[in-house]
Amino acid sequence: MDLFSLKMGASPLVVSIPHSGTFLPEDIAGQLTEEAHRLADTDWHVDRLCQFLRDLDVTVLAATHSRYVVDLNRPPDGALLYPGQNETALCPTKTFSGKELYKPNRAPDQKEIQRRREKYWQPYHQALQRELQRLKTLHGHVFLWDAHSIADQVPTLFEGNLPDLNFGTNEGQSCDEALSAQLMSVANDQDKYSAVLNGRFKGGYITRHNGDPAKGIHAVQLELSWATYMDGDPSFAFRDDLAEQIQPLLSRFITTLLELKL
Repeated sequence: MDLFSLKMGASPLVVSIPHSGTFLPEDIAGQLTEEAHRLADTDWHVDRLCQFLRDLDVTVLAATHSRYVVDLNRPPDGALLYPGQNETALCPTKTFSGKELYKPNRAPDQKEIQRRREKYWQPYHQALQRELQRLKTLHGHVFLWDAHSIADQVPTLFEGNLPDLNFGTNEGQSCDEALSAQLMSVANDQDKYSAVLNGRFKGGYITRHNGDPAKGIHAVQLELSWATYMDGDPSFAFRDDLAEQIQPLLSRFITTLLELKL
């Protein structure tokens, strides 16, 4: 199983999809609990939802392995992204709801975490950085769209219902202000989906590490509520009727990036 799929485009946009993978290597799968095998914390169907990108001249990098193997959106040293708030680790040991992922005494130790970082985490980030640099060299600037999704209710991570569209720019540090302003303008120019900028989710490691507007690299994370395109637990089923409604808006966001003059 390849670690990721990569479709290379020529436009100045890279779409990263790090959490939609569901593959569990056999050696890791045998250590996991029955609950873990449900893969409940997957960013379900984000790659399918974004199939419209395949018809555009954009680069799409999508992970194939589950985030339970290693979380591609966490710092390699395990540093916290949101100090003081609940969050999962580089190699998660619990689900978002606090359930154990590993059978007793089978959680990864530091040696195993290092192995997974080298085998699974590094190749994705090396590929991402190669594509960002390739397109920046070609255009003088590049946009990174980090695509995620999550249940609209996760009591251990946030209170109440999550907005439909959760944009993160690390409090404006990962992209030019004009970019986030344009995205929010598009989001606010409709009344079906709620939207917030730098709310509970401000962008993970991919956004924070790669976004450097002073160097022409502009990164934005979108955390999309499952309720906009799928059913939640237990089926995690893709809903074509819902997806067809949100996809035109997602397409407008992508078009906005491609047309933006900085």
